[in-house]
Amino acid sequence: MFRGYKRLWGKPTLKSSYDVAIIGGGLHGLAAAYFLARNHGINDVAVIEKRYIGFGGSGRNTAIVRANQRTKENLPLYDEGLKLWPKLTDELDFNLMFFNCGNLNLGHSEAAINALRLQVTSAQFNGIKSELLDTKQLKEMCPLLDISDRPKYPILGAMYHPPGGTLRHDAVVWGLAKGASKHGVHIHQGTEVLGIGVENGKISSVETDAGTIHTSRVLLAAGGYSARLSYEMLGIPLPISVLNIQAMVSEPLKPLLDHVVSSGAYHVYANQTLKGEIATGAHMDPWPNYTTQATAHYIKHQAEALTDILPCFKKIRFMRHWSGLADMTPDMAPIMDGNDPIEGYYFDCGWGYFGFKSAPVTGKYMAEFISSGQCPEILKPFTLRRFEQHRLMGETAGPNNYGPWN
Repeated sequence: MFRGYKRLWGKPTLKSSYDVAIIGGGLHGLAAAYFLARNHGINDVAVIEKRYIGFGGSGRNTAIVRANQRTKENLPLYDEGLKLWPKLTDELDFNLMFFNCGNLNLGHSEAAINALRLQVTSAQFNGIKSELLDTKQLKEMCPLLDISDRPKYPILGAMYHPPGGTLRHDAVVWGLAKGASKHGVHIHQGTEVLGIGVENGKISSVETDAGTIHTSRVLLAAGGYSARLSYEMLGIPLPISVLNIQAMVSEPLKPLLDHVVSSGAYHVYANQTLKGEIATGAHMDPWPNYTTQATAHYIKHQAEALTDILPCFKKIRFMRHWSGLADMTPDMAPIMDGNDPIEGYYFDCGWGYFGFKSAPVTGKYMAEFISSGQCPEILKPFTLRRFEQHRLMGETAGPNNYGPWN
């Protein structure tokens, strides 16, 4: 049936040893594997995935990318990541379907507008294009929005972030898998990790249901499953709560929504995909869980929230809905660390719902970290120990530093 077609990535036999073992076949694991091989010549790498690549958050998100975070630690990382997407399309020789449509983040109160003003200032200070729009400018840019007093939370303005946009999530997974495999990386799907071996404070092996891998370096990049695996296999607790985040898409429509539109007050976002679908999401169940099922409560909330600010969508039909896991840290910033407390053990997790945006650039720097054993400067603020040292980043509230060292 598929005669004449060539696999984008191989189906290798699991070897008894690898230089590096990566747990998790999502975007972060695949990106790290790709950059280990491409940038550092380390191609004796095994990517181990229990299901299939992209099964977790990588295949369940709506692929919105932006660099309008709040803190000085996050902004440079996301900015570099945003600029990397077009380059990757050429580098991987694979269409990632990057669509630079720009992002509109709505404000519904004076406090929200002041917060957006601070966010715009932080972005501009770091050389990132962003501007604050009043309601007249916003209506001109997005005529579909209801700028009247009718909505439950009237719109008072918005932050416009021109560099942002969307990609095709499965294309990114497949492109990175193709690139990593081309450089010699082994991708093992349908392979479950059962344990991680440690000898004299150093990583020594990974136990899988297909056999034991002897290795001195392990990267845990399992998204919403990372905290559980870290604790169960190594006894290392991570300050992560796993929440269910949901999304749905409509029937295809003619082009009518030119930008990504999001609202923190309504906890909703919407964008039109290149296929014409309206993709919407952002609601999270407020209790920790590992389900990937959508709920009736979500569908009701999403429909009401979306149509309150975009009433033209009231009669469209939604075709499917789904959910994924968001691994949330207390300060809404990720954990990227290694060699502490176990030599050769690295982890890249705690991304919440920001993981897709930063995957390639994170993979680039985690590959550098694993290759050299030295943490790159840009990753140093994201250490696990920041939580016990009270160095939280304040991504949820603004560019705050907590502690006596200021």
